[in-house]
Amino acid sequence: MNEARNAPDLLIAAADSIGDRATLRDQPGGERSMARAVAAFNAMYGMTLTELQGWQFMVLLKMSRSAAGRLHVDDYTDAAGYVALAGECAQRKPYALT
Repeated sequence: MNEARNAPDLLIAAADSIGDRATLRDQPGGERSMARAVAAFNAMYGMTLTELQGWQFMVLLKMSRSAAGRLHVDDYTDAAGYVALAGECAQRKPYALT
């Protein structure tokens, strides 16, 4: 969707997307697969990325995409959602900041 939206609309869309993922994946606490994805990546490549760094990577991926080609508002909606998930993670695992 590339219709014009203001900042609150983008944030609401991001929140809705996070909620939709919980329904789609049937997870009572919401769909939170980053910890599993990072663990698999670390095992495959001998890295030590944290869950927080995984969310931050996704923010950067979306921002990189937003800088290429035509406007896709979903890049910004997704980035907002990933920032929120990073914030949630940082509060839950403050050690992940280092």
